[in-house]
Amino acid sequence: MPWNVSGIVKQRKGFLEELESGYYTMKECCERYGISRQAGYKVLGKYREYGEAGLMENSRAPHNHPNQTPVEMEEQILEMRRAHMRWGPRTLQERLRRNHPEVVWPAVSTIGAILKREGLVIARRKRRRVPPYTQPFASVTAPNVVWCADFKGWIRTGDGDRIDPLTITDANSRYLLRCQSVEKANTEHVLAVFEAVFREHGLPQAIRTDNGAPFASRAVAGLSQLAVYWMKLGIVPERIQAGHPEQNGRHERMHRTLKETTTQPPAAHRRAQQRRFDDFVQEYNQERPHQALDMRTPAECYQSSPRPYPARVPEPEYPQAMRVRTVYKGGQFFWNYHDVFLSKVLAGERIGLLPIDERYWKIYFAEFPIARLDSHKLHVESLKQDDLSDEF
Repeated sequence: MPWNVSGIVKQRKGFLEELESGYYTMKECCERYGISRQAGYKVLGKYREYGEAGLMENSRAPHNHPNQTPVEMEEQILEMRRAHMRWGPRTLQERLRRNHPEVVWPAVSTIGAILKREGLVIARRKRRRVPPYTQPFASVTAPNVVWCADFKGWIRTGDGDRIDPLTITDANSRYLLRCQSVEKANTEHVLAVFEAVFREHGLPQAIRTDNGAPFASRAVAGLSQLAVYWMKLGIVPERIQAGHPEQNGRHERMHRTLKETTTQPPAAHRRAQQRRFDDFVQEYNQERPHQALDMRTPAECYQSSPRPYPARVPEPEYPQAMRVRTVYKGGQFFWNYHDVFLSKVLAGERIGLLPIDERYWKIYFAEFPIARLDSHKLHVESLKQDDLSDEF
């Protein structure tokens, strides 16, 4: 039986005093203290070898820790963490494995414990979890099917300059195609950035944005001049529902990392801020493994589009079954000797009209249906759901 934990040293001293008095045998002393004879001889042996120090209770913890992470390995983990404070244990482990494949690195939980012990864990504010909205990404099965674009909220540099970073990502691979500060968040400057990206990476099938300018407007079908430019290239302009940024959740998640990494403290001036953006793009695409990509980097998952940017933006062509009209400067087109207003956004562009029945005509721009014409009232109205299912 074990010794009573409370006052163990005092009990062992009493046991030895009674044993050495000669009035009791070892068996009798052990019975009085409720221990085995083996335990009694063990106490006596330790006392003769170590004196009173031998009566202390020894720690049961092992003297050696064969699974303890070597100091040199911990230093490498901490060094990488300090260089990339937004990388979690899983990302750090994968990056270390790639840099040193011959080394057996600690488990993710062990790396997390090392970071916590060294005070390198950044506490996050608890957020209310919302079930993910997955429908907008159901068709994203390969690179360049859908690109996502948005403006990260504006910031100021140390010299007071306002920075509006335009970001473009590939929804499938998370590849950050561009993070560019533009002088003005208008059509002219944004279109120039997209043209450069198209020349470098080719054309996507669709581009998903919010409903703000310059991506959309209050014109028919929410068209903007930028959307018209995309449609001429055969790109579908997709827009998330108003007030639902989670429908572009992958892009929004990247924005959070971008803000944490590049905006604090403020850069001295515009050029310095753009250098931070460029460094972030390099690290995000080439170095940082993503859990959603099975711990691969976006660069390992992305490839340029097989659809190259054309030497000249093509003008829309329409089949013979359509009636073709030109939209005038004021936004109207001519129909049965009357002017019908459509949109100033399409001024100077050619549209096609395809009959739905004796009264209604579907209006196309390029290959995309955008509205329908009531030929009796000479009025343009939104497409019905049934109209969207008909093909060109």
